Amino acid sequence: MKALITGISGQDGSYLCELLLSKGYEVYGLDRRKGIESFPRIDKKVLERLHIVEGDLLDFERLRQIVKEVMPDEIYNLAAQSHVGYSFKAPISTFEMSGKAVLFFLEIIREVNSASADVPKIKFYQASTSELFGGDPGTEPQSETTPFNPHSPYAIAKLSGFHFVKLYREAYKIFACNGILFNHESPRRGADFVTRKVTLALANIKAGRQEFLELGNMDAKRDWGFAGDYVEGMWRILQNDTPDDFVLATGETHTVREFVEEAGKLLGYDVVWEGKAEKEIGKDKKTGKIIVKINPEFYRPGEVNLLLGDPAKAKKVLGWTAKTSFKELVKMMVEADVESIK
Repeated sequence: MKALITGISGQDGSYLCELLLSKGYEVYGLDRRKGIESFPRIDKKVLERLHIVEGDLLDFERLRQIVKEVMPDEIYNLAAQSHVGYSFKAPISTFEMSGKAVLFFLEIIREVNSASADVPKIKFYQASTSELFGGDPGTEPQSETTPFNPHSPYAIAKLSGFHFVKLYREAYKIFACNGILFNHESPRRGADFVTRKVTLALANIKAGRQEFLELGNMDAKRDWGFAGDYVEGMWRILQNDTPDDFVLATGETHTVREFVEEAGKLLGYDVVWEGKAEKEIGKDKKTGKIIVKINPEFYRPGEVNLLLGDPAKAKKVLGWTAKTSFKELVKMMVEADVESIK
């Protein structure tokens, strides 16, 4: 089996390539650069087993050339401008990466699949997102049948990709699937995402390298799981007998405040809160030291307050469940960051 992964240098791409290699796949990764320094999340021994192909998601002719040369059995499209807050600053490039590029792949697959009856049909996985739902009150838990109401350029871009997948699956019988993944984190998460920002900052505060942590909406609730569990779900989606869309989630939700408290506890802090809204601060109960401050710059123009997924369909059809608990995830991330700054 051959697999082509876009976004292989990211969190999900690194875990997915390890999983597929363990299953005997020949793995190809699309990246704009070929240097080893471009893949800090992938172990060098793993990297030696990969085939890195150079290309750009928005270069249709190059993508077509790559697909025809590699002839993968499966394509996992994980690449995107995936930072929700930044999408408000760069809506056009966000839309191109998460909408236009999806259409490029589907058109190429349609062309390749129809070229010859002897050619194996390519399966396509599109990394969708829980941000499609918008987190409106009364719509939780969110499942495959929950109406979409995107609240950011990122979510709108992903929604276009979602519908392109559905259209090409129904119109051209392509084995194309959407994985509607709720928030999934790990020690490999980028430091500009809130969970990793918290664990890295608290580790630095503990080590005396940082004074305090600045955050935005402390009451935002998210369904947080471990990325290593979720890439198995991606693979299972493409092994299903029929193409379909699936929600992958833990089925429980926690606030940003809870994440800070749990991470702080692991570092010996008992975080207590004072004040409200922009005046809120988090202190260590033992010492009175201010650990957390609110910075209004981190508020989003369109905030999503609550995301909670219903993974019942994935459990029933795919036999998939999230194995790592919230506390286990936070512990894993804190320990990794403490080790990384030594």
